Amino acid sequence: MRMRPVTMTKVASIAALLPIPFGTDAGSEAMQRIAAPMVGGMLCLAIMTLAVIPVAYLIWKSRRLRV
Repeated sequence: MRMRPVTMTKVASIAALLPIPFGTDAGSEAMQRIAAPMVGGMLCLAIMTLAVIPVAYLIWKSRRLRV
């Protein structure tokens, strides 16, 4: 049900963080070290939210119904 809002939020967050690792301004070296894990974390969280958690919930729910 909430696939579209979650996807739009994740895409907006990742898009906002993507220019930081490629920046060449003053202080960009420190920001690159901060932004790279944040982008990776947002990608992993998007995959978990959109794929892993719903599948785990369906498996849990189907086992509970059998008992």
